[in-house]
Amino acid sequence: MNSNRSMKRRTVRTCLQVAAMAGFFSCFAAPAQATVAPPDASTPVSDRADQIHRDAIVIDAHADIVLPSTSSTYLAADGLSKVDPAKLRAGQVDVVVMAVAVGPGPRTSEGDAVAKAEAEAKLQAVTRLAEDDPLISIARTPADITALVEEAQTALLLGFQNARALGGDVDELDRLHAAGVRVFGLNHLGHNDFSDSSRPVFNGETGEYEADEEHGGLSVLGRAAVRRINQLGGIVDVSQMSKNATLQAVTVSTAPVIASHSNVRQLSNVTRNLSDEEIDAIGAQGGVIHIAAFGAYLVDLSDPELLAAIGKVREQAGLPEAWSYPYELYWEIDDPARRQSFLRAMRQVIGPGSVERMIDHIDYVVKRIGIDHVGIGTDFNHGGGVAGFTDASEAGNVTRALLERGYSEQDIAKIWGGNFLRVFADTQRAANPDR
Repeated sequence: MNSNRSMKRRTVRTCLQVAAMAGFFSCFAAPAQATVAPPDASTPVSDRADQIHRDAIVIDAHADIVLPSTSSTYLAADGLSKVDPAKLRAGQVDVVVMAVAVGPGPRTSEGDAVAKAEAEAKLQAVTRLAEDDPLISIARTPADITALVEEAQTALLLGFQNARALGGDVDELDRLHAAGVRVFGLNHLGHNDFSDSSRPVFNGETGEYEADEEHGGLSVLGRAAVRRINQLGGIVDVSQMSKNATLQAVTVSTAPVIASHSNVRQLSNVTRNLSDEEIDAIGAQGGVIHIAAFGAYLVDLSDPELLAAIGKVREQAGLPEAWSYPYELYWEIDDPARRQSFLRAMRQVIGPGSVERMIDHIDYVVKRIGIDHVGIGTDFNHGGGVAGFTDASEAGNVTRALLERGYSEQDIAKIWGGNFLRVFADTQRAANPDR
């Protein structure tokens, strides 16, 4: 193992071990003592970036679990997961949060059963992945992560997305936690019994969206779920919640929250992105916003020509003209074949997105709430991927772009994993204050 990498990671693990006394936050607030020599400024940028990337604990805060039924359009060019073991190792990605996620569906007992079965299938799939690869293990604590990384293993942290799979039962959170889930997001596309979504469902038969809000944010169940996640030491994930639900989750939670894969609405006015008010609230509570490598949520919508071109594609697909005010770029088509045709046309108009545009969103969050409140969550295997960062193997390109943008080695270490680890430690400590 690279000795510099090992020493840096031992330093991070030491921070975790003393977090209860000194606070994990302080470990990343200033450069570590001279454990690792910083890259020489005279070294070429590419070589400096490579060393910085090796030395950082690289964490992707959100990727989806692949099943045999997963559409090939979501996968890598080789037809495999964008975060398969080989790609993670090639990109030196140390940790990825694998989301036990389900999409929208009927809000009936039958629909709930289907969602629960899908979640269970994904939980089993990611468990098998760890069992089948001796260099991959499932982590349950911050200390697990740093220990696995020091041993040159890839750590999987389990996440959950869409409380529709809970069947209205808050106690299901305990079962998921016992199975290893540590990051809990209540929303995906469409409202559920726990929380309003930032993306109301479009009914292709009626040509109408569901109401902007159903609960005014979190329901009674949703508030109980946030409190239970806190008690379990889990991380509350507000990505894809409505604005009111996000602000309420921050207020209800007794520990910092994260947005595992959310971008900036001020730069890309799409409903799934975060408003300044949400960004400020998450930062004020000590949370972290993880910018997604997702072209549709990075697109600059201030260009009237681009807006007109998007409107034309939507018109040709028979969709309403009010395509992102306040609704989505493209989730309104039920028929899979017709949807894929529409997606191809839309991607030609908006382009693939870029690493540079990702950094624009990171810059915005940093300037608004500080370097301690931003990270990266790719949303790979469910739409994530931009030019230069199409899968986990290209993670180093993000480090190079951050360095070229002027971020320091310590800044990059926070963005790639230090900030996430600090929140993870905070949530564990809040649940077990006597530890």
